[in-house]
Amino acid sequence: MNTQHRLGLILVALAALCWSQAGVYTRLIQADLMTMLFWRGLISGTASLLFYCMIERRWAFGDVLNMGRPSLAVVGLSALGMITGIGSIRYGKVADAMLIYATVPFVTAGMAYVLIGERASRSTLIASFMALAGVLVMMWGADFGGAALGLALAVVMTISMAGFSTLMRKYRHLPMLLALAMSGYFASLLCLPFASPFSMTTADFIFVAMFGVLQNAAGLALYALGSKRIPAAEATLLAALEVPLTPFWVWLFMNEQPGLWTLAGGGIVLVALFGHILGEFRKTNLSRSSLADSAL
Repeated sequence: MNTQHRLGLILVALAALCWSQAGVYTRLIQADLMTMLFWRGLISGTASLLFYCMIERRWAFGDVLNMGRPSLAVVGLSALGMITGIGSIRYGKVADAMLIYATVPFVTAGMAYVLIGERASRSTLIASFMALAGVLVMMWGADFGGAALGLALAVVMTISMAGFSTLMRKYRHLPMLLALAMSGYFASLLCLPFASPFSMTTADFIFVAMFGVLQNAAGLALYALGSKRIPAAEATLLAALEVPLTPFWVWLFMNEQPGLWTLAGGGIVLVALFGHILGEFRKTNLSRSSLADSAL
């Protein structure tokens, strides 16, 4: 179990690394939001489905037909999170969206406790508070009060992620990667009536394809495999790695200089999250040592 927990930490951290690319792609793609989300969902769903078939070494048609209500709930919540997450950045201010998103570990901890009776560990809560403090430092002096629509979308995104993370933890015996793959198709279907699929330029389509595979599908696959191995609150805590990493990638690839407070707050978030990971690794090693001593 300790080895599985360690693997879960690594996989979810890598998922956050993938998701943190969203800011770069959102700036690169010039197409309207619904057209971008339509193609992103279609490509992401297909890539995630292929990942599932490769991992399970079978075609997924029969599994899709046998999806139960928990899996369908994950499909709906994940699709809602995909749409509202990107929408919160397009229609509101990134600072507002990231501040609201930073509350995800707390929302998840409360939801997981109420729905499945899972308590967050003390180290997870301490790291969550440190991460939130880092985000507050990042937002210091920022121009708040963005569009109400952007704020509302960020709230919905936060609740959606907390919801599907809790369900994935409770029903971890179910093929949740398949459910996340279907969520891409569902998001695409929801956006289709408002999209103009054939208006996209070749350059935009290439960026959207990369967005769907490298950022979303890869992140979903890693998160699905990792989140069933660790508590729900801990999974969303590690997913918050994308908060400081998102402006870093924008600076690295788009030459958009982060402010001093962004750098300081991002450093606090990284220290909190990597400190938590290292602490869990240390617990694993100590447990192994204790078992070895007992055996002797």
